Amino acid sequence: MNFFPKKILLATDGSEDAKLALDAAVDLSNETDSELHLVYVALASPWVMPDVMNPEQAERYRQESQKILDEQTSRVEGEGGKVAESYLRTGRKASHEIIRLSEEIGAGVIVMGSRGMGAVERIMLGSDSESVVKQAPCPVFVVRRED
Repeated sequence: MNFFPKKILLATDGSEDAKLALDAAVDLSNETDSELHLVYVALASPWVMPDVMNPEQAERYRQESQKILDEQTSRVEGEGGKVAESYLRTGRKASHEIIRLSEEIGAGVIVMGSRGMGAVERIMLGSDSESVVKQAPCPVFVVRRED
């Protein structure tokens, strides 16, 4: 019986906190010979809604989001990892898109960073990592900076 995941989903936003998760996901993937999948969620909001933007604005937003995803893919490769597939998603809540994709690809584990928000920030802003941990269909490895 193999206890290691066959597929790892790395959720990234390009932040420094996500860099720690990237390093952990690359190590885990290499050590367990698991496929590494990468997702970046471009957040839609009342101010940024690609479906109601004019076509030029929507394309520019898509290109900027794709650039972040491509940079993260390059970063994985620079750390000695290999991305099996990368995904650009758009949604109002990153956690929903991460969970949905993990189900679609059959991820064995989700790896993501945590900004380490305080209780008030979590109440006001919500925590994507906390939402994913509570709702994911698989284990979630949350990587945090040491203070």
